[in-house]
Formats: sequence, structure tokens, C-alpha cells
Amino acid sequence: MQEAKLKELLDSLTWTEKVGQLVQLSGDFFHSAELAVGPKKKLGITQETIDVVGSVLNVTGAETTRNIQEKYLKNSHHKIPLLFMADIIYGYRTIFPIPLGLGATWNPELIEEAYGVIARESRSAGAHVTYAPMVDLVRDARWGRCLESTGEDPQLNADFAKAMVLGLQQEQGEMFEGIASCVKHFAAYGAGEAGREYNTVDMSERRLRQDYLSGYKAAVDAGAKLVMTSFNTYDGMPATGNEFLLKEILRDEWGFDGVIISDYAAVQELIAHGVAKDEREATLLAMKATNDIDMKTGCYANELEPLVKAGAIDPELVDEAVWRVLKLKNDLGLFEDPYRGSTVEQEQRTLLTEENRSLARKVTQESLVLLQNKNDLLPLKPNEDKILLVGPYGDEQDLIGLWAVHGKSSDVVSIRAALEKELSKENVAFEKGCDLLADYQFLGEFGATKEQIHSLGMTAEEKEIALNKALAAGKKADIIIYAMGEHTMQSGEAGSRTDISLPTIQKEFMEQMITLGKKNILISISGRPLTLTKEVEQMDAIIQAWFPGTEGGNALVDILFGKVNPSGRLSMGFPENVGQLPMSYNEFKTGRPLNSSTHRGRFVTKYLDSPNAPLFPFGFGLSYGKVEYSELILSTKQMTDELTVSLRLKNISDYTCLETVQLYIQDVTGSVVRPVKELKKYQKVSLLPNEEKLVEFSLQRSDLYYYMKDMQFGTEAGEFIVFVGKNANDTQQAEFELM
Repeated sequence: MQEAKLKELLDSLTWTEKVGQLVQLSGDFFHSAELAVGPKKKLGITQETIDVVGSVLNVTGAETTRNIQEKYLKNSHHKIPLLFMADIIYGYRTIFPIPLGLGATWNPELIEEAYGVIARESRSAGAHVTYAPMVDLVRDARWGRCLESTGEDPQLNADFAKAMVLGLQQEQGEMFEGIASCVKHFAAYGAGEAGREYNTVDMSERRLRQDYLSGYKAAVDAGAKLVMTSFNTYDGMPATGNEFLLKEILRDEWGFDGVIISDYAAVQELIAHGVAKDEREATLLAMKATNDIDMKTGCYANELEPLVKAGAIDPELVDEAVWRVLKLKNDLGLFEDPYRGSTVEQEQRTLLTEENRSLARKVTQESLVLLQNKNDLLPLKPNEDKILLVGPYGDEQDLIGLWAVHGKSSDVVSIRAALEKELSKENVAFEKGCDLLADYQFLGEFGATKEQIHSLGMTAEEKEIALNKALAAGKKADIIIYAMGEHTMQSGEAGSRTDISLPTIQKEFMEQMITLGKKNILISISGRPLTLTKEVEQMDAIIQAWFPGTEGGNALVDILFGKVNPSGRLSMGFPENVGQLPMSYNEFKTGRPLNSSTHRGRFVTKYLDSPNAPLFPFGFGLSYGKVEYSELILSTKQMTDELTVSLRLKNISDYTCLETVQLYIQDVTGSVVRPVKELKKYQKVSLLPNEEKLVEFSLQRSDLYYYMKDMQFGTEAGEFIVFVGKNANDTQQAEFELM
């Protein structure tokens, strides 16, 4: 539709129709009138509002969305199509690894390709908007939504944010081929105090801008069509009503003219936060902050029009919000085709194709992180050793994680299935050995009934039998592979935990199995970094597998048997002890560092009962074979606008390696305290056996910018250190002066 026609449409709407465009309801409002009575009563929503509502939450499937859209348009006076928005975070039907695993690929180009698959599958299923990517920077592994983040680093998060938006939206000139991306959660949601979900965020503006805004800014610059507000406060004001965040930064500074949508019920929650006394005040705060769509409350539906008529809200503010929603629908081509080509036939042709599975397998291969490999136990040789697979995830297809809400576990390749496909029957066996958890009562928090909870887990007798069978099988094996990890519901939204180790029942089982004296390999399934301090002592090899997705089993077997050399690198460090959290490699310098030259013993920054360093640092990951780094050279020692950093890599092994070379800088002296290291560049370099390559990085003056004492974004002359290496802790260094 031409813009002039769209403006005519806006001007023709009544206030009730305008407000309707700013309201999002869930699919249960679009059932028959009898079935919709409950939801309407709960929110105080009238049928008049439902008839003009602008968007629908978490309804997908070509047949369902077409039916709802067709019925809605039939009764619509202005024929304004519905927007269908959904949580499609890391896969629709083909499920990729969780985003924390995607971050471990250090390969934004590959992830852009993966998100293209997500867009095509989602569009075929009738979705118009996805609530992704989540780009919240997180440094506290207690937070359950680590699962959805790509990690702890501003630069890496920004690169993935851009890649995901480009992959989802797939814009070709004026053609919009993908689905609209909604970046979330704005802003700083990953910094909740104590790692607790929905909790307060309190930080300086400098820290906010320097570290936490980079992912959102990259997504906006890449053209994200929507931004979702976060549940947390910033500087004492909840984000959904925070004019500084939404209006001053997002709208005015960054020039974002797309749609801002609240998170689920976040407008109404301004009351619970204590900044609004009722729904009318909550509506006023959210609208003044330029929050366009109210997700799943009655605030806008019931209070926006009265506020306008009372003169409390400028009508132009509402018109601007409605315009943004209409423009989004127009950009998606919904006025020409309200279904965007979605049909049952197209959906069936698009979902879970062999091509999509193949890409998922490749992405999962690059996401897996080899954390330990004593005496080069891995890779294994097929049918050379007798292998016993044990553990609750050994024969489990539920490897897709909490937010793969449209995926099916039945599509997943389990570890057992992949192993049995790779090995002869006499060389592989499986025994579950132990349960996932000793107690499933916590599932009641997520809606499980007492009967459902009671049906889970083993009886005491069953546990004893399972253990004995595993011990007996273990005596016949040469190598034992343990498939262990968190329950799906122990990470993701509302999955904050103070104990981030493997469940006790699993650890006790491993203790007994280890007495057999066999070689041991741990496959760790989790949605966050775990404390694996004890397991590092017990195991010969450890693979961090995250929730690996549809092709998880196949990708793991590819790594185990050396069909693929592991190349995953951590995008979030693993703590030695949960008491170290929050933790990040790019911490600020202190006056009394651990390696202080002027202070000794007790009086430096350290713990009495734990090392400062993580168990596995940011950027860490092993491969088969070894790559040597040498000849770190700077093109100049006195930089004005740019310099080149070069070094030589040599593969001193018989394996083809995919090496992630990482470049960090340190600003030695600034007008405010600066981090000990900051990631600025990285490259994934492929090296054939015994191959040597020269690697070069171009470092620009703008790479050294930060928020200085006067809060201006720039840099200051002085000394800098360049670090290049395998991870944040294993580097070589050189110095230069910025003129």
C-alpha cells in the first residue's frame, strides 16, 4: 500500500480502532465466543476490542493462522490484517543449538545462514514476527536465560545480533523475504541482581552504554523492525515506562522508528513495581515512553482512549504509535497478502527438510566445546573399543531446551541412536544408570500436576537395579560415556539457580561408576555454564554440548569419532565456584590486583577459598591436534588512525583444524578505569595438517573508543597493549602508543 493511502487509513480510524492496533492478545481470545469468555473476563477485554485488535501472541501453523486471519478480516470494517507474533528463538521445527551454543561457534556468518532457515520455516507456518534475537549480555550463570544469550562479551554479542537480524529479515532491496525481527529485552535485562529472574538492574550509565547496549544497537542498526522492553528496572524506573531508555536512547539517539512492544504483561506490572497506582497510570507511563503495543493486558484497551479524551495524553502520540504498527504491517506486505504465502502445502515443503537438518548438524558441530581431553583420549576410533553409554540423556530426544516451543523432541537424533548407527552392536551398549533428578517437585512451579510429578523418576528399587546394570555393563566396557546435565526446566525463563552444578543424583552415580577404573567421557547438556570442578578431576574428556538441538546426537558422534575436529569456543566463562559470580574476563583494573607488585599476601583482590580465575575462561576450547602461535608483529608502534596486527599460525598435527584467533586490547591509562582486556577482533582460520598461515587484523582508531570521563564516546592518546591468542587467558602481547 502506498504511504499516502496508509495515512488515509490511519485518519479514518475511530479511537477504539486505533487503540485496538496497540493491543496484543493470545490465541485463546480467538476461539469460539463460549471458549473466549474466561480470557475476556480476566483482562476485562470487550468483544469490541477483540474485533479490532492488532496482533496475536504465539499462534502458529499455516492452517490455524489462515483460519483466524480469514475470520477476522471477514468481520473487519477496514480490512487491517492481524500480525502473528511468536517466540521462535533458535528454531521453528528444525531446532538449532540454544543461543549460548550458537555464541560458542564464534561464526556469525554461519548463524546468519541458520536464522535464514528459521525465517523460512516460520513464515511458512504463518508467523510474521519473531521475538528474537535476545541479545542481553549476561555475566551471571545463575540466571536461567543465559540459555537465550550469546554470552558475556559486548563485541561478540553485537556481531551475533546483527547476523541474526539479517538472517531473519532477509531483505532483498525493497522485498521483505523473511519475518520481522523483534530484538529483546531492552535494556540490560541480563544484569539482574543476584542472577534472579525479573530482578532489579542498577548500574552506571557508563557501564550500560559501554557493555550492555551494544547488542541492541547492532540489531537496530541491522534494521530490526521491533524492540521488546525488559521486565527489569534501570535507574529506578521499569524499562516499559522508562523514557530515558525508550525515548531518549532508542528513539532519539539511535533513530529507531519501528515498533516497541512490552514484554508479557509488563505494562500492568508497572503497578507491582510501585511506579503506577493503577492501570491508567501504567498506561500513561508506557505511552509517554513510546511503548507502542501492550502485550496481554487490558491497560491500553481500557485506559488509553479515556486518557486521550481527558487530555492526559497527546492524541498525536497515539497516532504515531498506530502509524508504526500499520507501517510494519505494510512493510510485511500484509495488505496485499494477509497470509504472506503461507499455506499448509508450503509449510509441509519447508519444515525440517534434509537441507535444514544438514545445516543444523553443521551449526551444532561448531557449537560443541571440547573442555578437556587428557592423554588425547579423543577422538575415538570406531569399533576399536567397547563403549558403554550411560546417563539420563543417553537415550533422550529432549535435547532442544526450554524455548524451542514449536519444535518436536520426536524429530531429535538421540546420542544413543547416533552411536548405534556408527558402531557395530557388539561394540556399543546403553544403560541409563540413574535418573535425571532425585526430586521433580519443582515442576509444580511450572504447572505440572501432582500426578504428573509422581509419575516421574524411579522408585528406590528401580534406582538400585539401574545402578547395578550400569556397573555390570561398565565392567565389560573399555570406555564409558556419561550423558548428563540439567533438566530442561532448570534453565530458561524463570530458571534461576544458586546451585549450578550437575544434579546430585548424577554426581553420586558417576562416583560409583568411576571406581571401575575405565576411561571416562562426560557429555554435559545444559543451558548455562556449570561448575564442573569435580568432574574435571574425574573425567578424561569433557564435551560441553548445551542443548544441541535436532541434530544433537549426530553432531556429537561426529566429534567423538573425529569426523569433525571440535572448534567451539566458550562465549561465557565457566566458574570454578558459584561464589565467583557475576564474573567476566573484561573486569576493571583494581588498585590491588592479584599480581600486585606493591601489595602481598592477604591484601589484594582475591578470595580466601577459591581462585579468582574461572575454571574455563572466555574464548576457551580445545581441538584435536595443536596450533602454534608465533611472530606477533605490529605494523607500527605509534598508531594514528590504524595499524595492522599480524602473527603466524602453524598446525603441528595431522588433523585439519578450525582455529579461532582472538585479539584483545588493553587501554593502559584512561580518564576512567578501563578493563584488563577487551575483545575487538577474531578470525576462524582453517589449517590443513602441518599447514602454516599468516593471519592479519586491521585495528582502527574507532576500535579503541569508549565512554570517557565526560561521557563522550571517543579515545585518548596513550599506551595500549594488544593481546592475541587462543582465549582470554592464553595470549601473546605487544604494545603501541596511540598518538
